[in-house]
Amino acid sequence: MSAAAGLLRDRVVVISGVGPGLGRTLAVRCAEHGADVVLAARTRERLEQVATEVTALGRRAVAVPTDITDDDSAAHLAEVAVREFGRIDTLVNNAFSIPAMKPLARTDFQHIRDSIELTVLGALRLTRLFTDPLGASKGSVVNINSMVLRHSQERYGSYKLAKSALLAASQSLATELGPHGIRVNSVAPGYIWGPILRGYFEHQAEKYGMTVDQIYEHTAAASDLKRLPTSEDIADAAIFLASPMASAITGQCLDVNCGEYHH
Repeated sequence: MSAAAGLLRDRVVVISGVGPGLGRTLAVRCAEHGADVVLAARTRERLEQVATEVTALGRRAVAVPTDITDDDSAAHLAEVAVREFGRIDTLVNNAFSIPAMKPLARTDFQHIRDSIELTVLGALRLTRLFTDPLGASKGSVVNINSMVLRHSQERYGSYKLAKSALLAASQSLATELGPHGIRVNSVAPGYIWGPILRGYFEHQAEKYGMTVDQIYEHTAAASDLKRLPTSEDIADAAIFLASPMASAITGQCLDVNCGEYHH
């Protein structure tokens, strides 16, 4: 796609949780749609790798190693972003913690606290820091949630607790920030097909004496489209919500799961 024709042409997008999976895809897709990006995560090397991909597309990228659970670190991110670009159009809160994968009754409370601190308060911390520049640009916030909102499977309790709190915060922020012209929406992915999930499926295939294709087909069978969404599918939904095409959409959660769950 020509960046000149992109949905985010000449906009500035801040993305947290930039790793090898969805975070990287979000950054690259935003650049393909014409945006400059500010990349935030704890690991500098990973940020710089993604920044190189973005600049290869002809867009600017600023990598800012950030711990979004730390007030000073998060404030530094906001300061650098505004100083480098002079404006911020979209904040994508993508950071999350690995689920405990235990029943709630056996999940360590500190793990739950840490999950909420990163997933919920981290997103809230960044949203508060970027409220003024987002208000100036009549911008948007996109929070990356999860299909865990739609089910109550065993061992996902602490993850669902954090993601449900993130959804509640998103809805409240949409009401509170709406008068400033700021839209706040969420994307709830299903399984995300990419290198990370493939690695997990390879582990499962070896464990159960199956092939990766068989694991994929078994997993995708629960969806209407009989496939799993890719990281590009998720990123495109976030870009839509950040774009002028969604100018009248706020307080909503867009499920991207190929029809595995209906809401």
